[in-house]
Amino acid sequence: MNEFSVLVGGRAGDGINEAGILIARIFNQLGYHLFQYYDYPSLVRGGHNFSIVRASKKKIGAHCDNVDFILALNQDTIDRHEERLKEGGLLICDSVEVKSDVPKSIGFPLKEIVEEADAPLVARNTCLIGAFCKAAGINWDVLEIVLRKEIPKEIEANLKVARKGYDEAEEQVKAEMFDHPCCPVITGNEIVGLGLLRGDLDAYVAYPMTPSSGVLHSLAGYADNFSIKVVHPENEIAAILMALGFAYAGKMVATGTSGGGFCLMNEGFSLAGMAELPIVVVMAQRPGPSTGVPTYTTQSDLHFVMNAGQGEFTRLVIAPGDAEQTYFWAAFALKLAWEYQAQVVLLTDKALGESAYNLDLDQVEVMAKADPALWSNEGSYNRYATSETGVSPMAFPPQKGQAIKVNSYAHLESGITTEDPVVVTKNQDKLLLKEKSLIAGLKKYPTVNVYGNAQARTALLCWGSNKGVCAELGEKLGLRVVQPVVLNPFPAEKFQEAIKGAEKVISVENNSTGQLARLVQGRGFSVDETILKYDGRPFSVEDLDQKLKVVTI
Repeated sequence: MNEFSVLVGGRAGDGINEAGILIARIFNQLGYHLFQYYDYPSLVRGGHNFSIVRASKKKIGAHCDNVDFILALNQDTIDRHEERLKEGGLLICDSVEVKSDVPKSIGFPLKEIVEEADAPLVARNTCLIGAFCKAAGINWDVLEIVLRKEIPKEIEANLKVARKGYDEAEEQVKAEMFDHPCCPVITGNEIVGLGLLRGDLDAYVAYPMTPSSGVLHSLAGYADNFSIKVVHPENEIAAILMALGFAYAGKMVATGTSGGGFCLMNEGFSLAGMAELPIVVVMAQRPGPSTGVPTYTTQSDLHFVMNAGQGEFTRLVIAPGDAEQTYFWAAFALKLAWEYQAQVVLLTDKALGESAYNLDLDQVEVMAKADPALWSNEGSYNRYATSETGVSPMAFPPQKGQAIKVNSYAHLESGITTEDPVVVTKNQDKLLLKEKSLIAGLKKYPTVNVYGNAQARTALLCWGSNKGVCAELGEKLGLRVVQPVVLNPFPAEKFQEAIKGAEKVISVENNSTGQLARLVQGRGFSVDETILKYDGRPFSVEDLDQKLKVVTI
Protein backbone atom coordinates (compact mmCIF):
# COMPACT_ATOMS: atom_id res chain seq x y z
CA MET A 1 0.00 0.00 0.00
CA ASN A 2 1.07 3.55 -0.65
CA GLU A 3 -0.37 4.85 2.61
CA PHE A 4 -1.56 3.68 6.03
CA SER A 5 -3.20 5.44 8.96
CA VAL A 6 -3.39 3.79 12.37
CA LEU A 7 -5.20 5.04 15.49
CA VAL A 8 -4.31 3.65 18.90
CA GLY A 9 -6.38 4.72 21.89
CA GLY A 10 -6.85 4.16 25.63
CA ARG A 11 -6.65 5.88 28.99
CA ALA A 12 -3.97 8.29 30.14
CA GLY A 13 -1.27 6.12 31.68
CA ASP A 14 -1.77 3.30 29.16
CA GLY A 15 1.31 4.30 27.16
CA ILE A 16 -0.63 5.50 24.11
CA ASN A 17 2.01 7.96 22.90
CA GLU A 18 4.72 5.32 23.30
CA ALA A 19 2.58 2.85 21.34
CA GLY A 20 2.20 5.42 18.56
CA ILE A 21 5.94 5.99 18.47
CA LEU A 22 6.54 2.22 18.22
CA ILE A 23 4.14 1.99 15.27
CA ALA A 24 5.83 4.99 13.65
CA ARG A 25 9.23 3.36 14.02
CA ILE A 26 7.94 0.12 12.54
CA PHE A 27 6.78 2.03 9.47
CA ASN A 28 10.11 3.80 9.41
CA GLN A 29 11.88 0.44 9.19
CA LEU A 30 9.81 -0.22 6.07
CA GLY A 31 10.95 3.01 4.44
CA TYR A 32 7.76 5.05 4.81
CA HIS A 33 7.59 8.77 5.51
CA LEU A 34 5.42 9.43 8.51
CA PHE A 35 3.60 11.84 10.78
CA GLN A 36 2.27 11.09 14.26
CA TYR A 37 -0.38 13.22 15.98
CA TYR A 38 -0.90 12.76 19.74
CA ASP A 39 -4.08 13.95 21.52
CA TYR A 40 -4.38 13.93 25.33
CA PRO A 41 -6.17 15.83 28.12
CA SER A 42 -4.45 17.61 30.98
CA LEU A 43 -4.64 14.60 33.31
CA VAL A 44 -1.92 12.40 34.80
CA ARG A 45 -4.16 9.32 34.72
CA GLY A 46 -7.61 8.75 33.31
CA GLY A 47 -9.22 10.61 30.46
CA HIS A 48 -8.96 9.56 26.82
CA ASN A 49 -5.65 9.53 24.96
CA PHE A 50 -5.19 8.66 21.32
CA SER A 51 -2.48 8.79 18.69
CA ILE A 52 -2.83 8.72 14.90
CA VAL A 53 0.15 7.51 12.90
CA ARG A 54 0.08 8.17 9.18
CA ALA A 55 2.64 6.50 6.92
CA SER A 56 3.09 7.32 3.24
CA LYS A 57 5.51 6.75 0.40
CA LYS A 58 5.55 10.53 -0.13
CA LYS A 59 6.65 13.28 2.26
CA ILE A 60 3.78 14.27 4.58
CA GLY A 61 3.27 16.71 7.45
CA ALA A 62 -0.30 16.18 8.70
CA HIS A 63 -2.63 13.45 9.91
CA CYS A 64 -5.80 12.11 8.30
CA ASP A 65 -9.13 11.70 10.09
CA ASN A 66 -9.94 8.39 8.42
CA VAL A 67 -7.82 5.39 9.40
CA ASP A 68 -7.14 1.85 8.18
CA PHE A 69 -6.63 0.35 11.65
CA ILE A 70 -7.91 1.10 15.14
CA LEU A 71 -6.03 -0.41 18.07
CA ALA A 72 -8.40 -0.09 21.05
CA LEU A 73 -7.49 -0.75 24.66
CA ASN A 74 -10.92 0.29 25.95
CA GLN A 75 -14.52 0.86 24.95
CA ASP A 76 -14.12 4.63 25.00
CA THR A 77 -11.78 4.40 22.01
CA ILE A 78 -14.46 2.69 19.94
CA ASP A 79 -17.23 4.98 21.12
CA ARG A 80 -15.19 8.05 20.12
CA HIS A 81 -13.47 6.88 16.95
CA GLU A 82 -15.35 4.03 15.27
CA GLU A 83 -16.63 6.40 12.58
CA ARG A 84 -13.01 7.11 11.56
CA LEU A 85 -12.42 3.52 10.41
CA LYS A 86 -12.45 3.22 6.64
CA GLU A 87 -14.70 0.71 4.91
CA GLY A 88 -12.85 -2.59 5.10
CA GLY A 89 -10.63 -1.30 7.91
CA LEU A 90 -9.62 -3.51 10.81
CA LEU A 91 -10.29 -3.14 14.54
CA ILE A 92 -7.76 -4.79 16.87
CA CYS A 93 -8.88 -4.63 20.49
CA ASP A 94 -9.07 -5.96 24.01
CA SER A 95 -11.83 -8.59 23.72
CA VAL A 96 -12.78 -8.20 27.40
CA GLU A 97 -12.93 -4.38 27.43
CA VAL A 98 -14.34 -3.67 23.96
CA LYS A 99 -17.64 -4.54 22.32
CA SER A 100 -18.21 -3.44 18.72
CA ASP A 101 -20.12 -4.23 15.54
CA VAL A 102 -17.14 -3.43 13.29
CA PRO A 103 -17.26 -6.04 10.48
CA LYS A 104 -13.53 -6.80 10.61
CA SER A 105 -12.06 -7.16 14.07
CA ILE A 106 -9.59 -9.20 16.10
CA GLY A 107 -9.82 -9.38 19.88
CA PHE A 108 -7.49 -10.61 22.61
CA PRO A 109 -7.88 -11.02 26.39
CA LEU A 110 -5.01 -8.63 26.99
CA LYS A 111 -4.85 -8.73 30.79
CA GLU A 112 -4.70 -12.53 30.72
CA ILE A 113 -1.96 -12.51 28.06
CA VAL A 114 0.30 -10.07 29.93
CA GLU A 115 -0.18 -11.95 33.21
CA GLU A 116 0.81 -15.26 31.58
CA ALA A 117 3.96 -13.61 30.21
CA ASP A 118 4.71 -11.97 33.59
CA ALA A 119 4.79 -8.65 31.73
CA PRO A 120 3.76 -5.19 33.00
CA LEU A 121 0.17 -4.13 32.29
CA VAL A 122 1.33 -1.47 29.82
CA ALA A 123 2.54 -4.33 27.59
CA ARG A 124 -1.06 -4.76 26.44
CA ASN A 125 -0.06 -2.26 23.75
CA THR A 126 2.64 -4.61 22.59
CA CYS A 127 0.14 -7.40 21.99
CA LEU A 128 -2.04 -5.14 19.85
CA ILE A 129 1.00 -3.94 17.91
CA GLY A 130 2.04 -7.56 17.29
CA ALA A 131 -1.42 -8.33 15.93
CA PHE A 132 -1.33 -5.19 13.81
CA CYS A 133 2.00 -6.18 12.25
CA LYS A 134 0.66 -9.62 11.28
CA ALA A 135 -2.55 -8.12 9.86
CA ALA A 136 -0.57 -5.52 7.90
CA GLY A 137 1.82 -8.09 6.48
CA ILE A 138 4.83 -6.77 8.38
CA ASN A 139 7.50 -9.37 9.09
CA TRP A 140 8.16 -10.39 12.68
CA ASP A 141 11.84 -9.55 12.28
CA VAL A 142 10.97 -5.88 11.69
CA LEU A 143 8.82 -5.75 14.83
CA GLU A 144 11.47 -7.48 16.94
CA ILE A 145 14.18 -5.06 15.80
CA VAL A 146 12.04 -2.07 16.85
CA LEU A 147 10.96 -3.58 20.18
CA ARG A 148 14.50 -4.54 21.19
CA LYS A 149 15.73 -1.05 20.37
CA GLU A 150 12.89 0.92 21.95
CA ILE A 151 11.94 -1.12 25.05
CA PRO A 152 15.02 -1.36 27.28
CA LYS A 153 13.20 -2.92 30.26
CA GLU A 154 11.54 -6.35 30.41
CA ILE A 155 12.10 -6.82 26.70
CA GLU A 156 11.73 -10.61 26.72
CA ALA A 157 8.33 -10.40 28.40
CA ASN A 158 7.26 -7.74 25.88
CA LEU A 159 8.46 -9.88 22.98
CA LYS A 160 6.47 -12.82 24.32
CA VAL A 161 3.31 -10.69 24.50
CA ALA A 162 3.89 -9.26 21.02
CA ARG A 163 4.48 -12.73 19.60
CA LYS A 164 1.19 -13.92 21.08
CA GLY A 165 -0.68 -11.17 19.27
CA TYR A 166 1.30 -11.72 16.07
CA ASP A 167 0.71 -15.48 15.94
CA GLU A 168 -3.00 -15.34 16.69
CA ALA A 169 -3.92 -12.49 14.33
CA GLU A 170 -5.48 -13.32 11.00
CA GLU A 171 -3.77 -11.78 8.00
CA GLN A 172 -6.05 -9.04 6.68
CA VAL A 173 -3.94 -6.88 4.39
CA LYS A 174 -0.56 -7.07 2.70
CA ALA A 175 1.91 -4.18 2.96
CA GLU A 176 4.49 -3.48 0.27
CA MET A 177 7.84 -3.96 1.93
CA PHE A 178 11.00 -1.87 1.68
CA ASP A 179 14.54 -3.10 2.09
CA HIS A 180 15.87 -0.22 4.15
CA PRO A 181 14.69 2.18 6.83
CA CYS A 182 13.90 5.79 6.00
CA CYS A 183 15.05 8.50 8.43
CA PRO A 184 15.04 8.79 12.22
CA VAL A 185 11.61 9.01 13.87
CA ILE A 186 11.65 11.96 16.25
CA THR A 187 9.31 14.51 17.81
CA GLY A 188 9.40 18.20 16.99
CA ASN A 189 10.60 19.06 20.50
CA GLU A 190 13.49 16.62 20.17
CA ILE A 191 14.32 18.18 16.80
CA VAL A 192 14.43 21.63 18.43
CA GLY A 193 16.94 20.27 20.95
CA LEU A 194 19.09 18.69 18.25
CA GLY A 195 18.98 21.89 16.19
CA LEU A 196 20.14 23.93 19.18
CA LEU A 197 22.99 21.47 19.67
CA ARG A 198 23.86 21.82 15.99
CA GLY A 199 24.05 25.57 16.60
CA ASP A 200 26.64 25.01 19.37
CA LEU A 201 24.36 25.39 22.36
CA ASP A 202 26.25 25.71 25.67
CA ALA A 203 23.32 25.91 28.09
CA TYR A 204 19.55 25.42 28.21
CA VAL A 205 17.60 26.85 31.13
CA ALA A 206 13.87 26.20 31.41
CA TYR A 207 10.99 25.58 33.75
CA PRO A 208 8.75 22.78 32.39
CA MET A 209 5.57 23.91 30.67
CA THR A 210 3.52 21.91 28.19
CA PRO A 211 4.08 21.74 25.24
CA SER A 212 7.72 22.92 25.45
CA SER A 213 8.82 20.47 28.17
CA GLY A 214 10.04 17.90 25.65
CA VAL A 215 12.89 20.21 24.67
CA LEU A 216 14.07 20.38 28.28
CA HIS A 217 13.75 16.63 28.79
CA SER A 218 15.55 15.70 25.57
CA LEU A 219 18.43 18.12 26.16
CA ALA A 220 18.78 16.84 29.72
CA GLY A 221 19.31 13.40 28.20
CA TYR A 222 22.00 14.73 25.86
CA ALA A 223 23.77 16.91 28.44
CA ASP A 224 26.60 14.58 29.42
CA ASN A 225 27.41 13.50 25.87
CA PHE A 226 27.53 17.08 24.56
CA SER A 227 28.98 18.80 27.64
CA ILE A 228 26.13 21.29 27.93
CA LYS A 229 24.51 22.72 31.03
CA VAL A 230 20.80 21.96 31.40
CA VAL A 231 19.18 23.76 34.34
CA HIS A 232 15.63 23.50 35.73
CA PRO A 233 15.21 26.54 38.02
CA GLU A 234 12.26 27.40 40.26
CA ASN A 235 10.19 29.37 37.73
CA GLU A 236 10.20 31.11 34.37
CA ILE A 237 11.48 34.43 35.74
CA ALA A 238 14.51 32.68 37.14
CA ALA A 239 14.92 30.76 33.87
CA ILE A 240 15.30 33.79 31.61
CA LEU A 241 17.44 35.75 34.10
CA MET A 242 19.75 32.77 34.55
CA ALA A 243 19.90 32.40 30.76
CA LEU A 244 20.94 36.05 30.43
CA GLY A 245 23.65 35.41 33.00
CA PHE A 246 24.99 32.62 30.79
CA ALA A 247 24.92 35.00 27.79
CA TYR A 248 26.83 37.68 29.73
CA ALA A 249 29.48 35.03 30.46
CA GLY A 250 29.80 34.22 26.75
CA LYS A 251 27.77 31.00 26.66
CA MET A 252 25.36 30.33 23.81
CA VAL A 253 22.09 29.84 25.63
CA ALA A 254 18.40 29.20 25.07
CA THR A 255 15.34 28.94 27.25
CA GLY A 256 11.90 27.47 26.58
CA THR A 257 8.32 27.94 27.72
CA SER A 258 4.74 28.38 26.58
CA GLY A 259 2.50 31.45 26.57
CA GLY A 260 1.85 31.72 30.31
CA GLY A 261 5.52 31.25 31.11
CA PHE A 262 6.56 33.77 28.49
CA CYS A 263 4.27 36.31 30.18
CA LEU A 264 6.52 35.96 33.22
CA MET A 265 9.64 36.24 31.07
CA ASN A 266 8.62 39.54 29.45
CA GLU A 267 10.58 41.83 31.76
CA GLY A 268 13.71 39.72 31.33
CA PHE A 269 13.17 39.67 27.55
CA SER A 270 13.00 43.47 27.52
CA LEU A 271 16.13 43.61 29.69
CA ALA A 272 17.90 41.54 27.04
CA GLY A 273 16.77 44.05 24.40
CA MET A 274 18.28 47.04 26.17
CA ALA A 275 21.38 45.20 27.40
CA GLU A 276 21.83 43.63 23.92
CA LEU A 277 22.30 40.16 25.37
CA PRO A 278 21.78 37.37 22.81
CA ILE A 279 19.00 34.98 23.79
CA VAL A 280 16.85 32.33 22.06
CA VAL A 281 13.41 31.62 23.53
CA VAL A 282 11.61 28.48 22.37
CA MET A 283 7.98 29.60 22.71
CA ALA A 284 5.62 26.63 22.21
CA GLN A 285 2.05 27.88 21.78
CA ARG A 286 -0.98 26.37 23.48
CA PRO A 287 -4.55 27.73 23.74
CA GLY A 288 -5.25 30.59 26.13
CA PRO A 289 -6.04 33.00 27.64
CA SER A 290 -4.46 31.89 30.91
CA THR A 291 -4.47 28.09 31.34
CA GLY A 292 -6.85 27.65 28.41
CA VAL A 293 -6.69 24.09 27.11
CA PRO A 294 -3.11 23.31 28.14
CA THR A 295 -2.48 20.06 26.28
CA TYR A 296 -3.82 21.17 22.91
CA THR A 297 -2.59 23.38 20.09
CA THR A 298 -3.01 26.91 18.76
CA GLN A 299 -1.35 29.67 16.74
CA SER A 300 -2.65 32.55 18.85
CA ASP A 301 0.54 34.11 20.26
CA LEU A 302 2.09 35.63 17.13
CA HIS A 303 1.31 39.26 17.92
CA PHE A 304 2.14 38.69 21.59
CA VAL A 305 5.72 37.58 20.87
CA MET A 306 6.21 40.22 18.15
CA ASN A 307 5.55 42.87 20.79
CA ALA A 308 6.85 41.12 23.92
CA GLY A 309 8.67 43.34 26.40
CA GLN A 310 8.21 47.09 26.56
CA GLY A 311 10.03 49.55 24.36
CA GLU A 312 11.29 49.46 20.79
CA PHE A 313 13.84 46.80 19.96
CA THR A 314 14.09 43.98 17.44
CA ARG A 315 12.24 40.80 18.25
CA LEU A 316 13.30 38.23 15.68
CA VAL A 317 10.37 35.78 15.38
CA ILE A 318 10.88 32.51 13.50
CA ALA A 319 8.11 29.91 12.98
CA PRO A 320 9.33 26.69 11.31
CA GLY A 321 6.75 24.31 9.85
CA ASP A 322 8.23 20.81 9.58
CA ALA A 323 11.04 18.59 10.84
CA GLU A 324 13.80 19.86 8.55
CA GLN A 325 12.86 23.52 8.96
CA THR A 326 12.76 23.12 12.73
CA TYR A 327 16.26 21.61 12.82
CA PHE A 328 17.72 24.28 10.53
CA TRP A 329 16.08 27.28 12.15
CA ALA A 330 16.73 26.15 15.73
CA ALA A 331 20.43 26.06 14.90
CA PHE A 332 20.24 29.25 12.86
CA ALA A 333 18.39 31.06 15.67
CA LEU A 334 21.47 30.70 17.90
CA LYS A 335 23.74 31.89 15.11
CA LEU A 336 21.58 34.96 14.46
CA ALA A 337 21.22 35.75 18.16
CA TRP A 338 24.99 35.86 18.62
CA GLU A 339 25.96 37.53 15.38
CA TYR A 340 23.43 40.33 15.84
CA GLN A 341 23.24 40.26 19.67
CA ALA A 342 19.53 39.75 19.08
CA GLN A 343 16.53 38.49 21.01
CA VAL A 344 15.08 35.56 19.05
CA VAL A 345 11.78 33.73 19.53
CA LEU A 346 11.55 30.28 17.94
CA LEU A 347 7.75 30.06 17.74
CA THR A 348 6.37 26.51 17.75
CA ASP A 349 3.13 24.93 18.96
CA LYS A 350 1.85 21.68 20.39
CA ALA A 351 1.09 20.24 16.96
CA LEU A 352 4.66 20.83 15.79
CA GLY A 353 6.47 20.03 19.04
CA GLU A 354 4.72 16.87 20.16
CA SER A 355 4.06 15.25 16.78
CA ALA A 356 6.59 12.78 15.37
CA TYR A 357 8.24 12.91 11.95
CA ASN A 358 10.99 11.44 9.83
CA LEU A 359 13.94 13.84 10.01
CA ASP A 360 15.91 13.81 6.76
CA LEU A 361 19.18 15.57 7.51
CA ASP A 362 20.18 15.33 3.84
CA GLN A 363 17.55 18.01 3.16
CA VAL A 364 18.97 20.41 5.75
CA GLU A 365 21.52 23.04 4.72
CA VAL A 366 24.83 22.82 6.57
CA MET A 367 25.53 26.29 7.87
CA ALA A 368 28.70 27.93 9.08
CA LYS A 369 29.18 28.31 12.81
CA ALA A 370 28.24 31.55 14.51
CA ASP A 371 30.78 34.33 14.04
CA PRO A 372 29.99 36.95 16.69
CA ALA A 373 31.70 40.34 16.78
CA LEU A 374 34.39 40.03 19.46
CA TRP A 375 36.54 42.69 21.06
CA SER A 376 40.10 42.99 19.74
CA ASN A 377 41.63 43.23 23.25
CA GLU A 378 43.11 46.62 22.32
CA GLY A 379 42.60 49.80 24.33
CA SER A 380 39.71 50.23 26.74
CA TYR A 381 36.65 48.06 26.32
CA ASN A 382 33.30 49.71 25.57
CA ARG A 383 30.44 47.21 25.54
CA TYR A 384 28.20 49.46 23.46
CA ALA A 385 30.74 50.95 21.08
CA THR A 386 29.33 52.57 17.96
CA SER A 387 29.55 50.56 14.72
CA GLU A 388 28.24 50.76 11.16
CA THR A 389 25.96 47.76 11.72
CA GLY A 390 24.69 48.61 15.19
CA VAL A 391 26.45 45.50 16.53
CA SER A 392 29.14 46.21 19.13
CA PRO A 393 32.18 44.01 19.85
CA MET A 394 31.64 41.67 22.80
CA ALA A 395 33.98 40.62 25.58
CA PHE A 396 33.28 38.28 28.46
CA PRO A 397 34.47 38.30 32.06
CA PRO A 398 37.06 38.04 33.34
CA GLN A 399 39.20 40.44 31.30
CA LYS A 400 42.22 41.77 33.16
CA GLY A 401 42.03 45.52 33.64
CA GLN A 402 38.62 45.88 31.95
CA ALA A 403 35.11 46.48 33.26
CA ILE A 404 32.58 44.48 31.29
CA LYS A 405 29.31 46.19 32.08
CA VAL A 406 25.88 45.48 30.62
CA ASN A 407 22.97 47.67 31.61
CA SER A 408 19.17 47.61 31.33
CA TYR A 409 19.19 51.38 31.92
CA ALA A 410 20.00 53.85 29.15
CA HIS A 411 23.79 53.89 28.99
CA LEU A 412 26.98 55.34 27.60
CA GLU A 413 29.16 53.26 25.28
CA SER A 414 30.99 52.04 28.40
CA GLY A 415 27.75 50.71 29.89
CA ILE A 416 27.54 53.43 32.54
CA THR A 417 24.00 54.68 33.22
CA THR A 418 22.94 57.99 31.67
CA GLU A 419 19.79 60.01 31.05
CA ASP A 420 21.37 62.45 28.61
CA PRO A 421 18.83 63.02 25.80
CA VAL A 422 21.45 62.94 23.06
CA VAL A 423 22.79 59.59 24.25
CA VAL A 424 19.29 58.17 24.78
CA THR A 425 18.47 59.04 21.16
CA LYS A 426 21.75 57.54 19.97
CA ASN A 427 21.03 54.30 21.86
CA GLN A 428 17.64 53.93 20.21
CA ASP A 429 19.07 54.63 16.75
CA LYS A 430 21.68 51.94 17.40
CA LEU A 431 18.99 49.34 18.16
CA LEU A 432 17.11 50.23 14.96
CA LEU A 433 20.33 50.14 12.91
CA LYS A 434 20.90 46.61 14.17
CA GLU A 435 17.44 45.66 12.89
CA LYS A 436 18.29 46.99 9.42
CA SER A 437 21.48 44.92 9.41
CA LEU A 438 19.53 41.83 10.42
CA ILE A 439 16.98 42.34 7.64
CA ALA A 440 19.78 42.65 5.08
CA GLY A 441 21.55 39.57 6.44
CA LEU A 442 18.42 37.40 6.19
CA LYS A 443 17.80 38.11 2.49
CA LYS A 444 19.90 35.16 1.29
CA TYR A 445 18.02 32.64 3.45
CA PRO A 446 14.65 30.85 2.87
CA THR A 447 12.54 33.23 4.95
CA VAL A 448 9.52 32.63 2.67
CA ASN A 449 8.77 29.27 1.00
CA VAL A 450 6.45 28.39 -1.87
CA TYR A 451 4.88 24.95 -2.44
CA GLY A 452 2.33 23.44 -4.83
CA ASN A 453 1.72 25.27 -8.10
CA ALA A 454 3.80 28.45 -7.86
CA GLN A 455 1.85 30.02 -10.76
CA ALA A 456 -1.63 29.29 -9.44
CA ARG A 457 -4.04 32.22 -9.14
CA THR A 458 -5.26 31.00 -5.75
CA ALA A 459 -2.72 31.06 -2.94
CA LEU A 460 -2.91 29.51 0.51
CA LEU A 461 -1.11 31.54 3.14
CA CYS A 462 0.10 29.51 6.14
CA TRP A 463 2.64 29.54 8.94
CA GLY A 464 4.11 27.14 11.47
CA SER A 465 2.66 23.66 11.78
CA ASN A 466 0.03 24.23 9.05
CA LYS A 467 2.79 24.04 6.46
CA GLY A 468 2.42 20.25 6.11
CA VAL A 469 -1.32 20.04 5.52
CA CYS A 470 -1.35 23.11 3.26
CA ALA A 471 1.57 21.89 1.15
CA GLU A 472 -0.08 18.49 0.67
CA LEU A 473 -3.41 19.95 -0.39
CA GLY A 474 -1.68 22.60 -2.50
CA GLU A 475 -0.07 19.84 -4.52
CA LYS A 476 -3.31 17.84 -4.70
CA LEU A 477 -5.55 20.76 -5.69
CA GLY A 478 -3.09 22.73 -7.81
CA LEU A 479 -2.94 25.69 -5.43
CA ARG A 480 -0.03 27.94 -4.58
CA VAL A 481 1.09 27.69 -0.93
CA VAL A 482 3.08 30.55 0.61
CA GLN A 483 4.75 30.02 3.99
CA PRO A 484 6.66 32.86 5.66
CA VAL A 485 9.06 31.35 8.20
CA VAL A 486 10.50 34.61 9.52
CA LEU A 487 7.54 36.66 10.74
CA ASN A 488 9.36 39.58 12.35
CA PRO A 489 11.06 41.59 10.94
CA PHE A 490 8.68 40.68 8.12
CA PRO A 491 10.46 39.73 4.83
CA ALA A 492 8.24 41.95 2.68
CA GLU A 493 10.31 41.73 -0.52
CA LYS A 494 10.40 37.93 -0.60
CA PHE A 495 6.73 37.74 0.36
CA GLN A 496 5.85 40.13 -2.47
CA GLU A 497 7.72 37.89 -4.91
CA ALA A 498 6.04 34.73 -3.57
CA ILE A 499 2.51 36.17 -3.75
CA LYS A 500 2.92 37.97 -7.11
CA GLY A 501 0.13 37.14 -9.55
CA ALA A 502 -2.19 35.59 -6.99
CA GLU A 503 -5.77 36.78 -7.48
CA LYS A 504 -7.18 35.15 -4.35
CA VAL A 505 -5.30 34.72 -1.07
CA ILE A 506 -6.65 32.45 1.67
CA SER A 507 -5.00 32.44 5.08
CA VAL A 508 -5.14 29.10 6.96
CA GLU A 509 -4.58 29.48 10.71
CA ASN A 510 -5.18 27.83 14.08
CA ASN A 511 -6.58 30.93 15.79
CA SER A 512 -9.83 32.88 15.87
CA THR A 513 -8.66 36.29 14.60
CA GLY A 514 -6.43 35.55 11.59
CA GLN A 515 -3.18 36.74 13.13
CA LEU A 516 -1.00 36.14 10.07
CA ALA A 517 -3.66 37.69 7.84
CA ARG A 518 -3.62 40.81 10.04
CA LEU A 519 0.17 40.87 9.95
CA VAL A 520 0.44 40.79 6.15
CA GLN A 521 -2.46 43.21 5.73
CA GLY A 522 -0.57 45.62 7.97
CA ARG A 523 2.32 45.35 5.51
CA GLY A 524 0.08 46.35 2.60
CA PHE A 525 -0.86 42.89 1.24
CA SER A 526 -4.42 41.69 0.64
CA VAL A 527 -6.03 38.60 2.16
CA ASP A 528 -9.39 37.63 0.66
CA GLU A 529 -10.48 34.76 2.92
CA THR A 530 -9.49 33.14 6.19
CA ILE A 531 -9.94 29.52 7.24
CA LEU A 532 -9.67 29.50 11.01
CA LYS A 533 -9.70 26.55 13.43
CA TYR A 534 -9.49 27.28 17.14
CA ASP A 535 -10.81 24.23 19.01
CA GLY A 536 -7.31 23.21 20.09
CA ARG A 537 -6.96 20.58 17.37
CA PRO A 538 -4.84 20.89 14.22
CA PHE A 539 -6.24 20.65 10.71
CA SER A 540 -6.46 17.15 9.31
CA VAL A 541 -6.12 16.63 5.56
CA GLU A 542 -9.84 15.88 5.16
CA ASP A 543 -10.87 18.78 7.40
CA LEU A 544 -8.95 21.42 5.47
CA ASP A 545 -9.84 19.87 2.11
CA GLN A 546 -13.54 20.25 2.92
CA LYS A 547 -13.12 23.87 4.06
CA LEU A 548 -11.09 24.76 0.98
CA LYS A 549 -13.85 23.52 -1.30
CA VAL A 550 -16.20 26.06 0.26
CA VAL A 551 -13.95 29.12 -0.20
CA THR A 552 -12.40 28.23 -3.59
CA ILE A 553 -15.63 27.52 -5.47
